[in-house]
Amino acid sequence: MKITGVKELEAKLKKNATLDDARTVVKKNGADLQSRMTRNAVFVKGYSTGATKRSIRSAFTDSNLTVTVEPTTSYASYPEYGTRYMAAQPFVRPSFNIQKEIFKRELKKLMK
Repeated sequence: MKITGVKELEAKLKKNATLDDARTVVKKNGADLQSRMTRNAVFVKGYSTGATKRSIRSAFTDSNLTVTVEPTTSYASYPEYGTRYMAAQPFVRPSFNIQKEIFKRELKKLMK
């Protein structure tokens, strides 16, 4: 996801809220995305050991204004997109799409 207008957001946040409020929103939404992704990483087809589910981690950068949530197994894309031998069982994209809307809504609240 790419967010444009960061300068405007910073200016508006300085006027209405602090960057600590933005960090709180990022931290909360990162944790929620990790939980949602972990809940959705239940694979019913094929051989499943739970390694992909356990590998989902979040990492904060840019003074806690950026969070990266991702599975760290090398084969996590196989259940997400499928292969010629197995159907896709997406767990990253559906989780992200839901959390993205919640994140946008909470940032808009900060800017009012």
